[in-house]
Amino acid sequence: MATQKLTKRLIDGTAPSARDCFLWDSELAGFGLRVRPGGAKTFIAQYRAGGGRTGQSRRFTVGRYGVMTVDEARLDARAILLAAAQGNDPAGKRHSKRREMTIAELVTQFAKDGTDHLKERNRRYMLARIDHHIVPLIGRKKISEVRIGDVEQMMRDVKAGKTAKDEKTGTRSRVVVTGGQGAATRAVRDLSSLFTFAIRQELATANPCSAVKKAPDQRRTRFLSIEEIERLGEAVASLEAQGANEKAIAIMRLWALTGCRRDEVAALKWSEIDFDKSCLRLNDSKTGKSVRPLASAALVILKTRKPEGDCAYVFPSEDGESFYQGTKRYWVKVVKLAKLPGVTPHTLRHTIGSAAVSTGETLVMTGAILGHANQHSTSIYAHMQQDPARRAADRVVGPIATALGMQSSVELVPFKVSAKG
Repeated sequence: MATQKLTKRLIDGTAPSARDCFLWDSELAGFGLRVRPGGAKTFIAQYRAGGGRTGQSRRFTVGRYGVMTVDEARLDARAILLAAAQGNDPAGKRHSKRREMTIAELVTQFAKDGTDHLKERNRRYMLARIDHHIVPLIGRKKISEVRIGDVEQMMRDVKAGKTAKDEKTGTRSRVVVTGGQGAATRAVRDLSSLFTFAIRQELATANPCSAVKKAPDQRRTRFLSIEEIERLGEAVASLEAQGANEKAIAIMRLWALTGCRRDEVAALKWSEIDFDKSCLRLNDSKTGKSVRPLASAALVILKTRKPEGDCAYVFPSEDGESFYQGTKRYWVKVVKLAKLPGVTPHTLRHTIGSAAVSTGETLVMTGAILGHANQHSTSIYAHMQQDPARRAADRVVGPIATALGMQSSVELVPFKVSAKG
């Protein structure tokens, strides 16, 4: 193979032919120029991976002539050939990089092989969050390209609402995606789960989410006062009088009377109601199988329901194949009528929890009512346990505060003077 020093004059004077033409440099073995039939000229570096005659021949494209000069290309080629001589394989790494999965492709594999441990509802919600937040922002990146800075930028973008949308997806369905701090924190958690899966599959060696500082969880402990519950009840009654769907009305009232999670009521089956023992025996709640005591008011609502054919659900959909899922639109109206912005069905669950603790029930008993798997979940109501004791302290200390010339806003309990003096 004839060689000669590659120069600008030589390259400019080389005309394309019917086939690829190669010119090899006499100063640096393995450095050359390829001339395509169409006239494109690119610098290349050729070597044997692993060294020796038995090594696989590799060809690495250094760059295009015109974009880079001969001297620049020779310098880059020297570095590539030196790396190959030291046992590396630059062309092989580039090829592997091109074949590497993108984050979007990883999501597809994760959905197929990495979510078996999740409950179906949690799996569906998690994959939806990934599709709405992660894929649009970093889905095109290769797995190895995602850095800590990329994760932090994704978190800022989700928080700022860049992935938020409100789209109609069907005759009676739409997708509403919101941003905010909570959504941003969950997005980072979901991405971390993706990388944990990738590491198990040997598709990644590190998790860039590990070093990202996430905002602490903002536990929603909003609960309704008696006055607010009255307004809520009036709003539900108003919709009922206007002819709202009776299933939606019953479901909303049961949310308030049981402390059950949204779908624990909506997807309730007849087989899960134990009328004799006045309880629900849920087969598949968030914490697995769960027994929930039922108050008399909740039992009355359930006893007035009648099975619809052979349907297993207490509140079946129109086709009887699933459970009724139209309560959401009525809830929006109820909240508006009651002037309770931001209140969700889960707020009613918190209301039951706070009411139980404030009336003197123990955290263990409150957890039993709510179906908590451990007392840690019930601990958010622990501060309410102090309310009765605090009010008692106010009643006792109030007269003393008055005697000291201090103001007291509570109803005072006067000292009782002993007859014995």
